[in-house]
Amino acid sequence: MLRRALLALPFATPALAQTHDRPVRLVIAFPPGGSTDILGRLIAPRMSEVLSSTVTPENRSGASGAVGAGFVAQSAPDGTTLLLDSGGQTVNPFLMRGLSFDYVRDLAPVTLLATLPLILVVRAEFGPATLPDLLAGLRADPAQARYGSVGVGARTHLAMAQLLRRAGIPGEHVPYRGGSDQIAGLLRGDVPMGFTSVALAAPLIRDGRVRPVAVSLAQRASQFPEVPTIAEQGFAGFAMGDWLGLLVAAATPAPVIARLAAAAANAVNQPELAPRLAALGLTPAAGGPAAFARFLAEERGVMEALIRDEGIRLDS
Repeated sequence: MLRRALLALPFATPALAQTHDRPVRLVIAFPPGGSTDILGRLIAPRMSEVLSSTVTPENRSGASGAVGAGFVAQSAPDGTTLLLDSGGQTVNPFLMRGLSFDYVRDLAPVTLLATLPLILVVRAEFGPATLPDLLAGLRADPAQARYGSVGVGARTHLAMAQLLRRAGIPGEHVPYRGGSDQIAGLLRGDVPMGFTSVALAAPLIRDGRVRPVAVSLAQRASQFPEVPTIAEQGFAGFAMGDWLGLLVAAATPAPVIARLAAAAANAVNQPELAPRLAALGLTPAAGGPAAFARFLAEERGVMEALIRDEGIRLDS
């Protein structure tokens, strides 16, 4: 049954019936505990079954994912070292200088795995519950236009920079070292607002410690269907979320990439994982290497223009 399921996938080839033969290192480009790490550890056991080879998660974090990406880019192109990365893939090339590898030249896409929205929250004491009210308050008191993020160039940074720019409001960016630090700064009152993940926001919203204002993607988040999108609140076409995907070293043979993509798609689409992924705000989106390559090319174009227009630098 498993073999039939694999061969039925739209990007499958006869090579998928082969075993992978050797153990696979699943290099997770971020620290333990975040959405990227959790997803990697959820899919690794199923991928091991499909490939008939052990898939072992391994965290190699740092520099917004560039440490892990560089490690995989310089690994043997044989499919035994996989990279699980996020949206930094399409941002880092335009912010970081002196990298020992090239994101486009040295890495090959395997498959997009999942997408996830960001949610704009404000500290409960701050007051505004709608985006128009929030922006009106910031125009009246520009000193309040401070926002946190998980780092320069992160989606939590770029989404807010783009929103404030479209609203015509100068903002002050306060970068933190991670999502937990950003939330701690928000609750302390260092900043009154910021975009964060659904997973981090959900318990704080339930406890009444923060208020949800808007969702960053074109569709509302299934976890918070009552929270409107940014586009619904006066910013037509606004859509910026994050994503998670798999890559390997360039020059990895196409049949090997296809086999890895099929195994990953099978793993992320397990019915029993659906509630756990939903709790993280993740929507499965596996489509294979060609679709992921097109996605990455489009994302890089958008991010390059946004970083240029916003004048974003790593020291900003």
